[in-house]
Amino acid sequence: MTTPSYIAAADGTKLAFYATPARVGRAGPGIVFLGGFMSDMTGQKATTLEAWAQHAGHAFLRLDYSGHGYSGGAFRDGTVGRWADDALTVIDHAGDCVAGFDGPLVLVGSSMGGWIMVRVALALQRAGGRRQAAGLVGIAAAADFTHELMPERLGPEVMAQIAEAGFYSTPSDYSDDPYIITRALIEDGSRQRILDKPINLDLPVRLIHGTADPDVPWTQSQKLMAALTSDDVELILVKDGDHRLSSERDLARLTTIVERLVESIARA
Repeated sequence: MTTPSYIAAADGTKLAFYATPARVGRAGPGIVFLGGFMSDMTGQKATTLEAWAQHAGHAFLRLDYSGHGYSGGAFRDGTVGRWADDALTVIDHAGDCVAGFDGPLVLVGSSMGGWIMVRVALALQRAGGRRQAAGLVGIAAAADFTHELMPERLGPEVMAQIAEAGFYSTPSDYSDDPYIITRALIEDGSRQRILDKPINLDLPVRLIHGTADPDVPWTQSQKLMAALTSDDVELILVKDGDHRLSSERDLARLTTIVERLVESIARA
């Protein structure tokens, strides 16, 4: 597929996605990939997992939040809550239209996507119905990063500028476009926090994190593990691993972890 599909958000913004249906007769959960801050669905982790899922016959969904990649909207208008809603909009659409998504799901979240996958899992749990998160895989999960990481990283002067001017622009190590940090992002992030209370999800969780991650310390994944009430949570630390975790070895590890989790859920 070279051209993404689109679904409109509640405000009319076009949300882009690629959805692979499950092979006929293929049991098991659908798999949803949720990208990071200023990332898009064309990254190596998303496309590597998609290639594996297509070969194995599993349903697979990758998407761009508003202001990201092929989707419409402006990045600076986005917040964690908005992007979680975008993901739910696409997931609900796929559940109605694509084989393999109207039932249990494995959510795979990279960086900010690790925060969003928890918000999505909790939202699906509240909604009830057949479409539920059955497992989570976090990759350098950046839970609560607007509250726990940004203020210290940016410093009090920049935080004051954001409060006064409404935004701050800073170069990105991962994109030609600068990061735009808005007051709305910070304020919404405080409302979306998940590490300040128990996360009541009873499902298997696998958290992968590099010990040399310069952007999100591995202790964020440790905090997420501690907050989850599930008794089936594993933290996999990668010695000297960076934030991307996109080397050939890293991608093979990720695929194996997702495959084992999907197979164990399918057998349950």
